[in-house]
Amino acid sequence: MSFAKKAILVLEDGRRFSGESFGADGETFGEMVFNTSMSGYQEILTDPSYAGQIVCMTYPLIGNYGVNEEDVESRSIWVEGFVVREASRITSNFRSTMSLQDYLIKNNIVGIEHIDTRALVRHIRDKGAMRAAISTVDLDAKSLLERVLASPEMANRELASAVTVDANYDYPAADGERFHVVAYDFGVKTNSLREFAKFGCRITVVPSDTSADEVMALKPDGIFLSNGPGDPASMAAVVDEIKKLTQSQTPMFGICLGHQLIGEAFGGSTYKLKFGHRGGNQPIKDLTTGKIEITSQNHGFAVDAASLPADVEVTHINLNDHTVAGLRHKTLPVFSVQYHPESAPGPHDSEYLFERFINLMNVSAAHT
Repeated sequence: MSFAKKAILVLEDGRRFSGESFGADGETFGEMVFNTSMSGYQEILTDPSYAGQIVCMTYPLIGNYGVNEEDVESRSIWVEGFVVREASRITSNFRSTMSLQDYLIKNNIVGIEHIDTRALVRHIRDKGAMRAAISTVDLDAKSLLERVLASPEMANRELASAVTVDANYDYPAADGERFHVVAYDFGVKTNSLREFAKFGCRITVVPSDTSADEVMALKPDGIFLSNGPGDPASMAAVVDEIKKLTQSQTPMFGICLGHQLIGEAFGGSTYKLKFGHRGGNQPIKDLTTGKIEITSQNHGFAVDAASLPADVEVTHINLNDHTVAGLRHKTLPVFSVQYHPESAPGPHDSEYLFERFINLMNVSAAHT
């Protein structure tokens, strides 16, 4: 017999799941999404791209290696809530400093376990990502549903300003500085900074509302547009600044939200996917080389290929649904991908993209 505190998950279409409390007591609201990664839950929890979302892990046992101080990807947990089939209370790893359960309690994150996560994921795949709530205090599904329907939708929601830094800061090169990169923090992950540092880049991280003039005053060798949460269509002011920066001839590299903003800066449009791409197993084809890579992804919006102008070409496609997974400008040193090449968590197939950016900066330096 279980004596765990009861919890309930309610979706905006009225579907409900009863389970047990996992993490902090309370209630939380957000867009219900799922991630297919088998591990890497700590990196997922601390990925700012998940702001505004409740995440369900499709792998049935989560938490068995605990959490540690090294694998955080930002300064905070950003998910609104966490859903698992079974949360392991046993942690077996020499690096572990805390159980996942205690980690969620410490950070006041509400979760639910012992629900049929397969049924939940199939429902989201059929009906699409939707608003939801988890509660351990109000177990009345009807009452909770009313508040779910009053909560904000993800479409047209701007969230980068909620996760970005307040002021510039520098992340040093690992072994001698070769280049200076200015990174827009729309929700940047620490492993992106580590990757740049490994290739000899000093990175100046700047807030999401930094102007093009302020960026160019820092005299960057390259500009990086990070991942992040929310709807890119809600960020018109940021897109205007990126337009100015693309004309500076400074090499630019965007990932995830940064990729979508580059698409819009070049005149393209974005749209919301039915349930998004979230996991460490998304197959991508690089059309410039013909190679296939397995990638880490976390996004709910995509660039519309038909909306792109003639001077922008699609360089990568997602082989599951043939959505745009990468683009580049034909004459300007600007390119982007719709996935997470920093791969934390995930396979390391995409590390070459950082080298591609380094090569762009090398070419640019040779012409100045």
